[in-house]
Amino acid sequence: MKTGTLDSVKGAPAPSRPVSRSGGTDDSGVLGRPAAWWGRSRTFLVEVRNELKRVTWPTRREVYATTVVVILVSIFFGLYLWVVDLTLSSGIHWILTRLGAA
Repeated sequence: MKTGTLDSVKGAPAPSRPVSRSGGTDDSGVLGRPAAWWGRSRTFLVEVRNELKRVTWPTRREVYATTVVVILVSIFFGLYLWVVDLTLSSGIHWILTRLGAA
């Protein structure tokens, strides 16, 4: 077992409690692990819920506008790449025809 030295999130010294190889605290052996897992899972879900409350969600109008932009840009670049492909294909075909390879 090892003791923690630095808390990776805050940069402050972590409490010097024994830490098991699985990353959890060394509670009461095998019997304490399921309870510790449930506690950590609940803490994680509570923190996720609190974090999602702070998210600034886009309005329906913003989602609509950005969706339209993505569709239009996709169509534009699709057509652009089609023209580039057609031009290069025709150019290579012309070169191979002039050299007598095709």
